[in-house]
Amino acid sequence: MNPLIITVAPVGAEITPDQTPHLALKPEQLGEVAEKCQAAGASIIHVHCRNDDGSNTHDKARFAQAYKEIRSHSDLIVQFSTGGAIGMTPEERAGVLDLKPEMATLTCGTVNFGDDIFENSFPIMRAILTKMNELGVRPELEIFDKGHLSNARRLAREGLLTFPQHVDFVLGVPGGLDASVSNLTDLVAYLPEGCTWSVAAIGRAQLPMSTAAIAMGGHVRVGLEDNMYYSRGQLATNDELVARAARIAAELGRPLATPAKAREMLGLRPLQEQASGALM
Repeated sequence: MNPLIITVAPVGAEITPDQTPHLALKPEQLGEVAEKCQAAGASIIHVHCRNDDGSNTHDKARFAQAYKEIRSHSDLIVQFSTGGAIGMTPEERAGVLDLKPEMATLTCGTVNFGDDIFENSFPIMRAILTKMNELGVRPELEIFDKGHLSNARRLAREGLLTFPQHVDFVLGVPGGLDASVSNLTDLVAYLPEGCTWSVAAIGRAQLPMSTAAIAMGGHVRVGLEDNMYYSRGQLATNDELVARAARIAAELGRPLATPAKAREMLGLRPLQEQASGALM
């Protein structure tokens, strides 16, 4: 079977420090997490940033520090979030693209997010995607509902996007599509030909949906952004969640993609051919 790409999402925008002591709040901590997770089998790190007090930030200097620390500790593909946190402006969310990470997420539609609304209108999507294209940043399409794939196809018809792309199905968010194998198979069947895909499932759904994705030949995203528990009542660390996905892959006969192999699979340049990276 094709090698498995494991993405780790260490921190996100929702989990708070009083819920778990394992959040990587400082850039130095993100670097340490990157090193441990690469050793456990990860090949991509999905980056949100926090202030030291745990509050969300999309400050470019903070992301540049995080990029530097991650790169000094690992060879992981660095993928910035352009989703940010609820309440951030589209300009704030897209500002970190100026640092030219290898990849960044593009959420392909508005979705209810708990009691809030995560707004991604077509003008917002077009602006973010245009900036990605200008700066040479590879998108990962974030899909919270099946209609988001239709939105991505519309962006392609408008000439802003070409397929195939790497697609991440985010399942189980309150307000988005439920995390179930039937929903996953429906989404995979609707993908444009040649796309690679992964699953990021929320909470207790992370383990069964990751297992299903591995068996189906897809890829997985794990980490505290989506699930802070290893088992009922037992808090997890990011590298523990990566290591578990790697063990399941081994049982199912899936080799792990190294960061170098993942770059090849996703059409990214080898690390040694890239520019110096994020600027301070």
